[in-house]
Amino acid sequence: MSKQLLLGDEAIAQAALDAGLSGVYAYPGTPSTEITEYIQMAPITAQENIHCRWSANEKTAMESALGMSFAGKRSLVCMKHVGMNVAADCFINAAITGVKGGMIVVAADDPSMHSSQNEQDSRFYGDFSLIPIFEPSNQQEAYDMVYHGFDFSEKTGEPLLLRMVTRLAHSRSGVERKEQMPQNKLECSDDPRQFILLPGNARKRYKALLEKQAEFIKLSEESPYNQYIDGPNKKLGIIACGIGYNYLMENYPEGCEYPVLKISQYPLPKKQLMQLIEACDEILVIEDGQPFVEKQIKGYLGIGVKVKGRLDGTLPHDGELTPDSVARAVGKDRKAEFSIPSLVEVRPPALCEGCGHRDMYTVLTQVLKEEYPTHKVFSDIGCYTLGANAPFHAINSCVDMGASITMAKGAADAGLHPSVAVIGDSTFTHSGMTGLLDCVNENTNVTIVISDNETTAMTGGQDSAGTGRLESICQGIGVAPEHIRVVVPLKKNYEEMKQVIREEIEYKGVSVIIPRRECIQTLARKKRNK
Repeated sequence: MSKQLLLGDEAIAQAALDAGLSGVYAYPGTPSTEITEYIQMAPITAQENIHCRWSANEKTAMESALGMSFAGKRSLVCMKHVGMNVAADCFINAAITGVKGGMIVVAADDPSMHSSQNEQDSRFYGDFSLIPIFEPSNQQEAYDMVYHGFDFSEKTGEPLLLRMVTRLAHSRSGVERKEQMPQNKLECSDDPRQFILLPGNARKRYKALLEKQAEFIKLSEESPYNQYIDGPNKKLGIIACGIGYNYLMENYPEGCEYPVLKISQYPLPKKQLMQLIEACDEILVIEDGQPFVEKQIKGYLGIGVKVKGRLDGTLPHDGELTPDSVARAVGKDRKAEFSIPSLVEVRPPALCEGCGHRDMYTVLTQVLKEEYPTHKVFSDIGCYTLGANAPFHAINSCVDMGASITMAKGAADAGLHPSVAVIGDSTFTHSGMTGLLDCVNENTNVTIVISDNETTAMTGGQDSAGTGRLESICQGIGVAPEHIRVVVPLKKNYEEMKQVIREEIEYKGVSVIIPRRECIQTLARKKRNK
C-alpha cells in the first residue's frame, strides 16, 4: 500500500478508517483533536456513512462508542487525558461488560502541560481497569496498533486503551498503509446479559475479567511491540516505554551498548522483564509521563535490584521526556544543536484582538471591581480562561470542565456575594448544565455568564453542541425567562451590559447572562471560504 507523511494523530485516524471503522466519538481536546478532524474530512467517511459528529462530552462519547460495539460494529473513542476523568465511569465498567465489536479508546496525554491543567498518565486508567494498553513509539506503530487493535479487541473481548503523548501526536513521519477492510455486519452478543451490570451478573463478569489477566500477560510477552534487545554492557539494563524508546535510539544511532527492553504493550511482559533483571546490575526506566512502569517493577521484583528513573531523580519528576534528558540519564554528554537565546522571552497566550470574551471581561471587571469589592469570579476551561492574565486578571478559579458553576454555587452557599461564574457555550453543554440544575433546585444566589462565541474555539473552531439552544436549555432547566439575558459584547453596548450585570447581581436567585458574538477566527475562516 501507499506510504503517507502523517501526524501521529492522523496515523491513528487513517488506521481506523482502513480497519473498517463504523464510528468515531470524541470531544475536542489537545493533543487528540486532529484524529476526529482527519476522519471528518476523509472522503470514505461520507461514502461509508461513518459516524463522525462531535459528542457533548467524553462520557457521552464513551457510552455511544460502547453502544456501537454492542451492535457489533468497530468504534473509536478519542480524548485528551483529562477527558478520561469525565469518561471514567463508562470506561471502567466497559472492561467488565467487555465488547462485541472492536473498541479502541485513545487517550492523548500532555506531559509538560502544553495545553492542560495536569500531567496525569492514562496508563494508570488501563491498569486500574485491567485491560490491555498499547503505547506506540512512532507513527507507524500507532497506525499498526490501531489497524490490528480492533481485531485484538474482538478476540480478547475487551476494549483497548491506546496511550499517545503530545510529541508523537503532533509530529510527522512516513506511514505505510494496509489494505482497506469492510465494516463489520450488525451483530449483537450471544449473551443477552453481557451488558447488564446488575451486581449478580457483574460479579461473574469481573471474575471472568480477572481470569483473562494471565492471557493478557502472555499476549504482551508474544507481542511484536515488546522487544528484548541484548547489549554487551550489563552494568545497566534499560526499559524504554513508548516514545522513550525513540528518544533512546536517538542517542544510540549505532545501537545501544546496554540491554534494552522496549515496551509498547501492557501489562508488562514478565518473561522479558525477568530476563533483563537477571542479566543487569541496575535498571533504568525511561517513560514519558509518571513513573507507571517504575513503580510496577519495584512491586514485581521484591529483590535487591536498583531501579532508577523518575522516582530517584535520574529523570525529571515532571515535564516531557526529551532526547537530552534521556542522554543525561544514560551518562552521555549530549550538546544541543540549537539553543534558545537568553534574550528570547516566553510569550504567554492571550485572547485574540476583537474577541467577544475581551469585551465581556472588560465590562464585568469594571462593574465588579468598582461596585462589589467582595466579589469572586469562578471560571472554566476554554479561551476565556485567559481572563486570568493581564490586562484583565478577572477570574479566581479554573479547575475542571463545568466547575465554574458548581464552585460558584458552593461559594454562594457559604455566604459569598456576589458569586459569579464564567463559562463558555461548549463547556456549558459539556459539563455545566447539571451544575445549573443544582443552582435552580436550591434557587442559589449566583450570576452565571455563558460567554457564547458559537463554537469550540480553543481547540480550533469545532461545532458547539449548544449553538442556538442556550436560552431554551437554561429555561428548560428552570431558570426564570426574565433572568436569562442576552447581550452583544461590543464597545457600543458597554453601558447596556453594565446595567444588565448590575441587575442580575442584585437579583436574589439564579440568573444567566449570555454575551453572544461569533468567534472572530471562525468568522474569518467563513469569509475566506466564500
